[in-house]
Amino acid sequence: MNKLDKRILELPTSILDVLSRIDELKGQWVGGAQLNPQVLGRLKRSTLVTSTGASTRIEGAKLSDEDVEKLMRGLSMQKFADRDKQEVRGYYELLENVFAAWEKIPLTESTVKHFHSELLKYVEKDTRHRGEYKRTENRVEMINEAGDSIGVLFDTTPAYLAPKEMQDLVEWTRDALQTRRYHPLLVIGNFLVEFLQIHPFQDGNGRLSRVLTNLMMLQAGYSYMPYVSHEKLVEDDKADYYVALRRSQKTFKTQYEKATPWLEFFLNVLLAQIKEAIALLSRENIERILSPKQLAVWQYVEKSAEATPQEISKATGVSRPTVSQALTVLVRLKKVERVGQGRTTRYRKR
Repeated sequence: MNKLDKRILELPTSILDVLSRIDELKGQWVGGAQLNPQVLGRLKRSTLVTSTGASTRIEGAKLSDEDVEKLMRGLSMQKFADRDKQEVRGYYELLENVFAAWEKIPLTESTVKHFHSELLKYVEKDTRHRGEYKRTENRVEMINEAGDSIGVLFDTTPAYLAPKEMQDLVEWTRDALQTRRYHPLLVIGNFLVEFLQIHPFQDGNGRLSRVLTNLMMLQAGYSYMPYVSHEKLVEDDKADYYVALRRSQKTFKTQYEKATPWLEFFLNVLLAQIKEAIALLSRENIERILSPKQLAVWQYVEKSAEATPQEISKATGVSRPTVSQALTVLVRLKKVERVGQGRTTRYRKR
């Protein structure tokens, strides 16, 4: 049995409880294409800035979210080190590409290496090892608010073993996701903790792991990722992030490997993330997030006792098919409920 399979099979029931809560809330999320594209576009741009700032600060960069936004708008940022600015630009552009094209990106070693090359393409000191597995040993260190190392968390896989361990990890992950033999979040969580243990590149592993998190989560059906920053939630609990990694990875390559501490941290971050996503759909945000035609349908139903799709179409001037699509969205948002079936179907405010 593969060690990653064993880690999943030996998880406590508390992990499964968190998975159930995440999936229950996931079912309440309405896909971005069904909501107001202008609003979601602004949310996505905000998330790109927030995620870039958070992910690079975890690794010691010093740019605030406001600084990141200014940099990406092309404004002068003389007070910061070139490396901070270079890392921010690489992360922002790579994550933006993932948000735009995740459906077309296969999970392969070539993709991982390409992502690494793109992540560091502006960082001058990393020119020689972009997109290449490490050739010398490295370690995982804890970084404080000033960007200084305050201690070694754990030693990583020796450089000569990294290529084989990465090949095995990517193959196991791709197979486990395709065959659906485990919950995808358990597969993704195990991929991440193993990836960070291997630490396959000389630099950029932490940032790359968070870009890969976004990619794999989107491919697993968690479509709200571009609208709530995963990276910011990790940054907010950075101390727990380091502790969870340490507690899990000190057991690796022993007789009693356990990923539970890491998975508990990872899944609780995901739970907080989906709660924030659902909050975007709350009553105070509903008028902001609906498209104009969806909003017209919602406002009519809200002030009516009950209404048929035909009545709504006539009153609002919205075409009958668009009314039906809007009602489907509003039902999923739990803003309206369906009464009756077939030709007698009517809708009313919940």
